[in-house]
Amino acid sequence: MKSFVRWPVGRFSLLLPLLLVAGCASFYPDSQQQQPGPAVPSQAPRTTGIEPRSAAEHRQLAAMFGGEYKAPAAEQYLNQVLAKLAAADETQSPAYRVTILNSPVVNAFALPSGSIYVTRGLLALANDTSEVAAVMAHEIGHVTARHAMQREEAMKTSELRSKVTRQLQSRERSEEVTAFDKLSLASFTRQQEFDADLISVRNLGRAGYDPYGASRFLQALSRSTAMRAALLGNRSSDQQPDIMSTHPSTQERIERARLAARQFGAPGVGTTDRDAYLAAINGIDFGDDPAEGIVRGRKFAHGKLGFSFIAPEGFALENTAQAVLGVAAGGSEALRLDNVRLNDEPTLEAYLATGWVAGLDQSSIQAQTINGLAAATAVATENDWKFRVAAVRMGPEVFRIIFASKALTPEVDRKFLASINTFRRIPPQEANALKSLRLAVIPAQQGDTIAALTQRMAIADRGLDVFLLINGLQRGATIEPGKRYKIVVE
Repeated sequence: MKSFVRWPVGRFSLLLPLLLVAGCASFYPDSQQQQPGPAVPSQAPRTTGIEPRSAAEHRQLAAMFGGEYKAPAAEQYLNQVLAKLAAADETQSPAYRVTILNSPVVNAFALPSGSIYVTRGLLALANDTSEVAAVMAHEIGHVTARHAMQREEAMKTSELRSKVTRQLQSRERSEEVTAFDKLSLASFTRQQEFDADLISVRNLGRAGYDPYGASRFLQALSRSTAMRAALLGNRSSDQQPDIMSTHPSTQERIERARLAARQFGAPGVGTTDRDAYLAAINGIDFGDDPAEGIVRGRKFAHGKLGFSFIAPEGFALENTAQAVLGVAAGGSEALRLDNVRLNDEPTLEAYLATGWVAGLDQSSIQAQTINGLAAATAVATENDWKFRVAAVRMGPEVFRIIFASKALTPEVDRKFLASINTFRRIPPQEANALKSLRLAVIPAQQGDTIAALTQRMAIADRGLDVFLLINGLQRGATIEPGKRYKIVVE
């Protein structure tokens, strides 16, 4: 949840999107006007005063993912890996450099300038050097294959064909062409992902890394996606890909990556450099940044905005860039917490009546005070869902809490209202005391078990699942004494 999110007034639909994405992107933001710098000698080379495109892209991308994350040991190690990958690349490559992004989301990007971006969430998921090298080699593959330019040209061609069709042919024919173009673009993008995976595996093998690192990381990615989907009550569709998806199904990519790796030999070929990688990421932050809000069980607290909120018993929370989402009772109950800044400063009762929640019962609007803050609540009905809605003002911000239930019985409504009444302003000292969790790499001792190591995790909910995921283990696995494992600590 960012500092504040501007949401247009409109119909509210209960959607619980997954934040985790597994793909690549290219950004072309507008450059910002530069501030005047100090005077320079007359003989110095003249500059245009226009920010280089690569610098604008870097700034925009970093801003979208929480800014740069400073982890010198990890950054230095990743740059050493990039140097090996660049030397093994079939094409002439730019000098690649890595930037770690301050986001728990698992993602990676590349810019044509040679900038590679990985999130700290991705570093936490990867288990050895060959796995993180596979991700970076995949991004290098997009750059060397000029995929961004090809995609841009394909989109331009599609738009032009659609415009011509709309002018010269019938509406039905235009819709057919548009649907065909969407399918073609989706297929085109999926093929680019396959191509980049193949380049990745080849570069891994030539650089001396385990080429099976690519398929292992894709498997971990698939597990991570399924776990987060289950957390929010959504059944993972990873094994049932939508034909219009912009990326191929992870399982299909896993099988193709394994097949490509077999060209280098059976599993076990190449180096994984597991210990060196774990040493490089030891101590990095894990999960949410307190400045953007952190989830601790049912409690959500936001250091920058200075508030906290506790969800009802049984709710699992997920902090996204747009809102805090929650689900309970197998998906039959849900919540959303976000915020807006109201310039005209209407009363909260008037704001609830503006129509941003469909089906609002105007007669149910009630003004009240919650922990010293002005607030208003109401109920709404839309299709099969019933909603308990609240707006709480804190300075210029208005926080919106929306609970949804398939059956808003008096007991359920009291539960929702009790949760709404936990919303409070937190003092600066409490906000400053919010700390990120972090990864700790520890050697297993004789007699250690998965259960014993899980008990050392500072994660109340699904600690076992998180431990297994970040260590690439399955249930029933055996802990090896002396081997290093990742745990999450305060």
